[in-house]
Amino acid sequence: MAKDYYDILGVPRGATQDQVKQAYRRLAREHHPDVRKDDPQANERFKEINEAYYVLGDPDRRLQYDRFGQVGEMPASGFGDAFSPFDDLFEMFFGRGPRTATRTAEDEALRGADLRYDLEVTLEEAARGVERTITFERLETCTTCFGTGRERGASPETCPTCRGAGEVRYQQQTVFGYFTQVATCRDCGGRGTILRHPCKECQGTGRRAGSRDLVVKVPPGADSGTRLRLPGEGEGGVHGGARGDLYVVIHVRPHPVFAREGADLFCEVPITMVQAAVGDEIAVPGIEEPTTLPIPPGTQPGVRLRLKGKGMPDLRGGRGDLYVRLRVEIPTDLSAEQQQTLLRLAELRGEQVRPQKRSLWKKMKGLLQ
Repeated sequence: MAKDYYDILGVPRGATQDQVKQAYRRLAREHHPDVRKDDPQANERFKEINEAYYVLGDPDRRLQYDRFGQVGEMPASGFGDAFSPFDDLFEMFFGRGPRTATRTAEDEALRGADLRYDLEVTLEEAARGVERTITFERLETCTTCFGTGRERGASPETCPTCRGAGEVRYQQQTVFGYFTQVATCRDCGGRGTILRHPCKECQGTGRRAGSRDLVVKVPPGADSGTRLRLPGEGEGGVHGGARGDLYVVIHVRPHPVFAREGADLFCEVPITMVQAAVGDEIAVPGIEEPTTLPIPPGTQPGVRLRLKGKGMPDLRGGRGDLYVRLRVEIPTDLSAEQQQTLLRLAELRGEQVRPQKRSLWKKMKGLLQ
């Protein structure tokens, strides 16, 4: 007696294909041998459910079954590649269906790799911007075969192993039945075609090693770590694919005078104790040119004064500031007249000072060391 596949899946004869598929998924999940490990009949029940869906899940086989009560002979070695329920099970347990092999010319064309070039500049060059010519190695598209990898006039041939699919299927028998595995074809590398006549210049790779000279514009305000993207200056693509990009990474050399934090600059300038006491106006170095800095009277050692807009250009617009730290220098070679002048100043300020002889201080310093 022929099996009633509608009864096995628990759907009426007028059920839609979506209803058949939903019923199959529910039963397959419920009666899968991995779920019912303690049920000795689970494997047979699971095969019966798969067989029912093999027939009812295909409109042509379902029509034949409805008319004649059978669909002819079932596949002798399991349901194999033609058994779509395994695709559904793959999606049900792994979240997506198995990969299909539909290859196009766009699949074979691969974009070239991106490249990196490290460029070192001075702080002054980073401040004003600079143009530098760089030379680097890269893979160029072969000019003989134009990236195809084959001799002119030759055409790629369909891979005899995978028949152009780019992948091969293997059947594996388990206690649950026959499962199909898909792997990339090793003979064509997944391209689906093979080269019988590769280009002699590039040996079939479609690319050759080359050198490139390029002018790079470093914008004002560039800092260490700034990346400049030059589209299409990377390596040539494979099989006519687009070029990659070149990324130029900027490195700013340390400066003997200025330290940098973002767009701000910092430096240290010495002044005399007289300048610190009575004030003055001094010239301080700038990244582009010296600038004038007023020192207010009574400036204490270590005070940091700000010169607005005298720092580095900012890539986002505007300009940073220059911070000048004042280092008050105490004279060490006072003459007798200068010492008397300072003592007179101390007397006027009501300070009691006991001058020390330099020779005595040297002796005490030697004892303390």
